[in-house]
Amino acid sequence: MKYDFDKIIPRRGTNSYKWDSFPVGKDVLPLWVADMDFRTAPAITDALAKRVAHGIFGYVHVPDEYYTAVTRWFERRHNWSIRKEWMIYTSGVVPAISAVIKALTEPGDGVVVQTPVYNCFFSSIRNNGCRIVANPLRYVGNTYYIDFEDLERKTAEPGVKLLLLCNPHNPAGRVWSREELHRIGEICFRNGVTVIADEIHCELVFPGHTYTPFASIGEEFLQNSVTCLSPSKSFNIAGLQIANIISCDERIRRRIDRAVNINEVCDVNPFGIEATIAAYNEGEEWLIQLLDYLKANYDYLCGFFHTHFPQIPVTRLEGTYLVWTDCRALGLSSEVLQTRLLEETGLWLNSGTMYGPEGEGFLRWNIACPRAVLEEALARFQNFIQCLIAGGT
Repeated sequence: MKYDFDKIIPRRGTNSYKWDSFPVGKDVLPLWVADMDFRTAPAITDALAKRVAHGIFGYVHVPDEYYTAVTRWFERRHNWSIRKEWMIYTSGVVPAISAVIKALTEPGDGVVVQTPVYNCFFSSIRNNGCRIVANPLRYVGNTYYIDFEDLERKTAEPGVKLLLLCNPHNPAGRVWSREELHRIGEICFRNGVTVIADEIHCELVFPGHTYTPFASIGEEFLQNSVTCLSPSKSFNIAGLQIANIISCDERIRRRIDRAVNINEVCDVNPFGIEATIAAYNEGEEWLIQLLDYLKANYDYLCGFFHTHFPQIPVTRLEGTYLVWTDCRALGLSSEVLQTRLLEETGLWLNSGTMYGPEGEGFLRWNIACPRAVLEEALARFQNFIQCLIAGGT
């Protein structure tokens, strides 16, 4: 393998939210926040070094080269033709989602979410004065499925204006099939509900599964949706704060642009621009090898659980690097599990209830780390389970 994903790169002392959110000296192993413990693609660091060498970091103009890099990437890799004029850049996917909700709703309107789902969806909805309308996913056979009958009912409710679609889905690990997305689109179109597609994890898809941009399925899907994209998850550049909102409807785009400006997330930094261009123009080989490594990490975790914790199912991971484990057999709530794991072993995972009440009893693992780090995390988890069983609590 050309790129060394096994190399452990110390992150403490770098103001890392993931690694420096605990007092110095505490032996905490954080597998929670969704960023990776790998260096980004060399093409990106080279581009950033060149930009730093210039030494002036004033306000920036987003060049045509940026739009060309984004549109060519999605055309080539995902058969989706995006036009430059459809794009609005902003500082991140969460600010993008919040701005789109502000643009397309009034306070009191309903926004459908498919729970358990990314926790920031809830705050984006509430912060805009809207109602959360849950369309819980069905958990069957260690994976999740959409309850389409319930989705039909929820989108038909008075005042429901939007569906927040997580594609691929965090934390369920699903990469929704073209058929599933088509059925979602039909239901939403029929009930006058616009789809906001959060597709930030779109490049993190494992063999046997295919990411389909929701807006690429057909003209009516394109017209009835807004897509939020960023290279941040796939290339580990979240701190550079850049994302794109895609809308083909000029009227809707004007409303979104106004909301972006009202929310003061209309400016981006020079490093995000350079990193995006480098990622999409030169980072594909690195990404391919990253996916191989992540899949091997997932397989290793599954084997470890099967051998040592057969009572704890691991949800099938089709995409993302976020593994969802069903710990209900342990008889403790997610919050208690998270707290005790952190206090007793230093292992920091996410409580399932962060993602809605349907996450009760689950824990989320971030496996985007060197194998040795994952091995240490699993050893700590094993020790915790052994002590839990021995103590009877």
